[in-house]
Amino acid sequence: MSDAIVLTGRAVRLSRRNLDAVLTALLLPVLLMLVFVYFFGGAIDTGTDTRYVTYVVPGVMLLCAGFGSANTAVTVTNDMAGGIIDRFRSLDVSGTALVAGHVAASVLRNAVATAIVFGVAFLIGFRPDAGPLGWLAVAGILLAFILAISWLSACFGLIARTPEAAGGFTFLMMFLPYPSSAFVPIDTMPGWLHGFADHQPVTPVIEALRALLLDRPVGDSGWQALAWCGGILAVAVALSGTLFRRRTA
Repeated sequence: MSDAIVLTGRAVRLSRRNLDAVLTALLLPVLLMLVFVYFFGGAIDTGTDTRYVTYVVPGVMLLCAGFGSANTAVTVTNDMAGGIIDRFRSLDVSGTALVAGHVAASVLRNAVATAIVFGVAFLIGFRPDAGPLGWLAVAGILLAFILAISWLSACFGLIARTPEAAGGFTFLMMFLPYPSSAFVPIDTMPGWLHGFADHQPVTPVIEALRALLLDRPVGDSGWQALAWCGGILAVAVALSGTLFRRRTA
């Protein structure tokens, strides 16, 4: 645990030195939200009486989390490609502590980015109906999602041989919210896309967040969101340990 705390501080300092990536992760979701709300929002019918800014915020939250977490793959790859891993192993630092440090830093970065997105959303008319318990549930689901995809991103970083290859994970995490209910209802999509959009991990997370923020029944989306996050996290944690041992054998 002490190793993980020290390595978390190191990962945070590395983030502070890479300001261009941090600023991109903070500003891009805000810009995309403004584009969807002001450029496309007037032409999109969500089939509800909810203002489009309120409808779109949960999707932007996951877009923000995905983009911010994807940077973890690059930082892990940079460590694996450099000589720092040999020094860590000579100090008897475990691979789990190294990856956990990067994941914890990712969670902290995403917490800041999420707060900024929420702040901008309130400025442009976002008015949720959630009570204190609803907000706690929103924070819990967001944390579970960020934690899961940060560990998954670290796995990609352990697989990739170059930072450029690791950056490909960013594309995957930026793509997933689009074929979901993040920005438009799934019913408006082509029929052949419904199966994927309905059963991919992002959709139940978005539906659960949207229901909680609007103080509406969550239904099955709540447990489905937590099941997806828990499953991804369990697989990613186990896989990261195996990948680290293979890379450093």
